[in-house]
Amino acid sequence: EDGTVNSKLLIYRKKTHTDQYLNFNSHHPLHQKLGVIRTLMDRCNTVVTEETDRQQEIEHIKQALSRCNYPDWTFRKVESQINRSRQKKDKNPKKKHDDKPKGRVTLPYIKGVTEPLERIFKKHNIATSVKPKTTLRSLLVHPKDKIEDPVKTDCVYKIPCMICNKVYIGQTGRTFGCRLEEHRKEVDNINMGRYTRARKKEAEKQENKSAVTDHVTRNNCVIDWGNAKVIYREDKKCVRWIMEAVWIRKSTSVMNRDEGGYRLSHVWDSI
Repeated sequence: EDGTVNSKLLIYRKKTHTDQYLNFNSHHPLHQKLGVIRTLMDRCNTVVTEETDRQQEIEHIKQALSRCNYPDWTFRKVESQINRSRQKKDKNPKKKHDDKPKGRVTLPYIKGVTEPLERIFKKHNIATSVKPKTTLRSLLVHPKDKIEDPVKTDCVYKIPCMICNKVYIGQTGRTFGCRLEEHRKEVDNINMGRYTRARKKEAEKQENKSAVTDHVTRNNCVIDWGNAKVIYREDKKCVRWIMEAVWIRKSTSVMNRDEGGYRLSHVWDSI
């Protein structure tokens, strides 16, 4: 009679809706899983107008997420978080957050490692976001043809010895095949002859262009050219130098005469 229309709002779901959400057993951080519950609860509290309908919607959410292996304690935890948030807003409705984060860091998620790092960054007022370390897409989808090692450029490579367990770690901005051929030519041009103690002493006094050649002449070894491979790729030369030094440090036994083009601090040895 007064011209008003009595209406109520509900959550609409298509007939094809499956109620499938992020599974609780999946390899994701806990705050993302709790975020699924919080999002659905917030939508319910914001959209649904009648209290009876709201309770039915909450019950539907709990049943759907229980099928996705969400335990009961997760719902209680989210409810307490929502209540605390409301209480803070009621006490300080006009309070502004002046304490802005100094920056943001994106971390790959590794269970048991990422969580402590997030807490450390939080102490220093640095915001963090998490991304998956390995996805099905990265494992299964490869739209581009695989590039063979000989034509790869801007890389760190490894050349193993066939006789002993030593390896040579190097880096190049040119193609790996071109750099490998240079190593091979220098070794082939050395006239080894008969390997004697006198020959070994003479080889130890001489220094060739490549540490690979020195290893062959001084130890009478044979290089396993067939198993030489690219172990890292990086366009930036300075970063490539660092990675060369890292791989030299990581390798237990190397032919290299030095630690590479970058002097890597021993602080990083424990990592």
